[in-house]
Amino acid sequence: MFYDVVDDPASHGAGELRAAYERALADVIDAHGAETVAAESGVDADRLETLAAGESAELSVEEAMAVLAVDADLDAETMALELRDRLLMGMTTGVLDVDTLAAETDLDISGQEVQQSLEGRRRTTLAELAAIHRVIAVRNDR
Repeated sequence: MFYDVVDDPASHGAGELRAAYERALADVIDAHGAETVAAESGVDADRLETLAAGESAELSVEEAMAVLAVDADLDAETMALELRDRLLMGMTTGVLDVDTLAAETDLDISGQEVQQSLEGRRRTTLAELAAIHRVIAVRNDR
């Protein structure tokens, strides 16, 4: 799962976290093949091959969870819910509200959009997830 792709997310930049997410996805693609993962996840094989080649591909959190689910005991929806729960728990532990989180991510999104992302009501990219994940980790590392 993405929240544990690196040992200390607070010590990594958002770009490094995204790269770690993409490596985890590439591992699934390498293990099962792009065509199989595409068929099971619904994600386009060309984008999966791009990831397998070590390049970035613009995926949503839901698409990424569908890829990870190919190699997991959980379905994509459950994995996405678990990821969101971990992020929300991190916000609670770090006493962090969505407006502060939005301001500290360097993303051009509002607190409302962060909230929608955390609730799964907005398409969230891996880059946005990485930025949100990092800010929460940094706040909890204080």
